[in-house]
Amino acid sequence: MPPDISVAVINWNRRDYLRACLESLTRQRHADFEVIVVDNGSRDGSLEMLRAEFASRPDFRLIVIANTVNHGFCAANNQAFAAACGSFVALLNNDAEAGPDFLAALRGAFDQAPDIGMAAAKVLVYEDPRRIDKVGHLIYPDGQNRGRGTGEIDRGQYDCVEECLWPDGSAAMYRKAMLDQIGGFDEDLFMFADDAELGLRARIAGWRCLYVPSAMARHHRGGSLHPSSQRRIFLIERNRVLLAAKLFPWSLLLLNPYYFALRLAGGLLAAARGKGEMVRFPGLWNKLLLASTVVRADLAAIGMLPRTLRKRRQVRRLAKLTPAQIRKLILDHRIPVRALIEKSN
Repeated sequence: MPPDISVAVINWNRRDYLRACLESLTRQRHADFEVIVVDNGSRDGSLEMLRAEFASRPDFRLIVIANTVNHGFCAANNQAFAAACGSFVALLNNDAEAGPDFLAALRGAFDQAPDIGMAAAKVLVYEDPRRIDKVGHLIYPDGQNRGRGTGEIDRGQYDCVEECLWPDGSAAMYRKAMLDQIGGFDEDLFMFADDAELGLRARIAGWRCLYVPSAMARHHRGGSLHPSSQRRIFLIERNRVLLAAKLFPWSLLLLNPYYFALRLAGGLLAAARGKGEMVRFPGLWNKLLLASTVVRADLAAIGMLPRTLRKRRQVRRLAKLTPAQIRKLILDHRIPVRALIEKSN
């Protein structure tokens, strides 16, 4: 019989993280699942480790898809979705480790209602598990998104099952029927904002998301790319523009420059007080480098707009929410600009 759940784990040159991630999956309770590891052309012995340590375990159903090059997080997950036999697909980053009830707790969310298409976990910072990494997501009206609760001490303030905007892709579960209906990740994004784009697209199509605090995972922050990486900044900025162009109602999209300028001004003021992400770029030269990366990202986004706008028309054909309802959804789950600036993603 096919498993109830398929777990997708994407890997690129993170052998030791991957080993710990998979070990956490071997300890899952009350869950019928398979694991699909998509390796994006690793050269660090990840594939050899998988075959030697996990492939022969009789109680661990493992499928390995070995790419010869790095196709990115989005394309690799779509490969896993295509191979998945389960009615539900969980995502677990290779730099995350799942608690023993992670899969069972997320799976239970879908029994609440047939329109629950996504389930979000309580993701804690690996290095300091008292601190929250993400408990679902929030969004800023220029398209930038941020984990709900990011950086807060976990005092039980997020210990109720409740609806949230969408799950963080580091530790999440999706109804396979939803993915079949709306499609998987947008491969133009490569990585970053991918979970936001998929989640908001699902919400527009009428699906909901439940946050399940008993589904816990611990996540190494910056395990994929360092927070000050120029590549990371480029992708985050480019992709927030593409997300907004593809999914935002025109009433918000036309205000995008205003909200972006407001966030930029707030970031400069925060940096003057020694706070916010800009403090990672000390000195004039590093700030000029940051500015040039943002400009390059915006120009790249502009070059991709024709294709993105064609995708926008496809999204509207699937939409169950009106533009006014989409605007309300975004603004109801809006992150304040100060919190966006001062709390690292």
